[in-house]
Amino acid sequence: MNHYYRNNTKLLKNATDFKRNIKFIYILILVFSGIKLAAQEEFVPPPAKIITSFAFTQLTGGIIIIHGTLDSLQDTLNFVLDTGSGGISLDSTTCTYYNLKLEPSDRIVRGIAGMKYVSFAKNHSLNLPGLTVTNLDFHINDYEILSSAYGMHIDGIIGYSFFRRYIVNIDYDEQLVRVYTVGTYKYPRGGHLLKPQFSTLPMQMASVKDANKVFAKFYLDTGAGLCILMNDDFAKDSVIFKKKRKMFLSQAEGLGGKTDMMLSVVKEVKIGPYRFRKVPAYIFSDDYNVTNYPVLGGLLGNDLLRRFNAWINYPLQEIYIKPNKHYLDSFDYSYTGLGIYLINGAITVTDIIKGSPAEAAGFQSGDIIVGMEGNFSNNIQAYKILLQNARTKLRIVIMRKGQPQIIYLKVKSIL
Repeated sequence: MNHYYRNNTKLLKNATDFKRNIKFIYILILVFSGIKLAAQEEFVPPPAKIITSFAFTQLTGGIIIIHGTLDSLQDTLNFVLDTGSGGISLDSTTCTYYNLKLEPSDRIVRGIAGMKYVSFAKNHSLNLPGLTVTNLDFHINDYEILSSAYGMHIDGIIGYSFFRRYIVNIDYDEQLVRVYTVGTYKYPRGGHLLKPQFSTLPMQMASVKDANKVFAKFYLDTGAGLCILMNDDFAKDSVIFKKKRKMFLSQAEGLGGKTDMMLSVVKEVKIGPYRFRKVPAYIFSDDYNVTNYPVLGGLLGNDLLRRFNAWINYPLQEIYIKPNKHYLDSFDYSYTGLGIYLINGAITVTDIIKGSPAEAAGFQSGDIIVGMEGNFSNNIQAYKILLQNARTKLRIVIMRKGQPQIIYLKVKSIL
């Protein structure tokens, strides 16, 4: 009996030791495989709650315009919603019109075409539909060139000073912005969670492939109406482009005015698990070190980002993207070399790039576009959409020195 009891006791002890060893080994496997162990009880922030939702206007290139008022003023103002802005700003003419008090500062802002010291309009409130954002210090800039390019007065740019306070959902399917309180938020299925590095701007790792495949960080910039913009030093050092890749001289608008760029195509751009082929790409000389090369290679703009509904969660330093109905939209491969701006109510030709289709068609600086393909709306956005149709021939009515003329423009493809 004692022998039987001792054997059973030994077997029981061995079994208990075996279970402990198995449990220990299992924990080691979890730890070294990178699987996170969660406590059964933990303190978490309260759930995020929706504060408001409102419609936005989308311009060519994916630029987002939202409408709001300032303080107790009644006039509706137009703002660009811009993850590429490190603060929040007002146009200098808007400040003059409303006689806002400005304070000089030693702060410098920089953009692709310049850098400058800025003044501030401090402690103002921004009223959006269903939401008032208080205690905002707006820096002051001149957005005349953006107003001319977009065909509407741009009163300011909303960036980091707004995003850092909320969870912001940009829904391109419904053309709605939804704003939530900071807290736990369950993202919808079918997307991908990005974990950018944040300063005041989100910097996301992505890959660019043409002659070579290169991994680099890029700003995620909803205020840029293009797909990808690369620092030319980054492009050269990485030998991204094939030797025979065609390059077209172009221009873009930004802080400080216009700047020359080259326009081409890269074989592939990949962000997270999402891969895009034959992507239009701009290359520029970063004279003001906007992209902080070699820290970053450039930026990803909203003509690419608009293909996802996005949840921008600055407080948790994450951005969730989910493909939307625009995900498979074709890219804009058009090239005209024609620069048009709304000046004193007239859509005016200001730039004709040498060797471009615009020069071949006979455009001259100062020509006023009256109509395009039977469209006489004087709507610069409508005309820009027509100019994006590569490999087409457009019939354009202009006024030159008070006399009407018809010009035929062959829109080239960069492919």
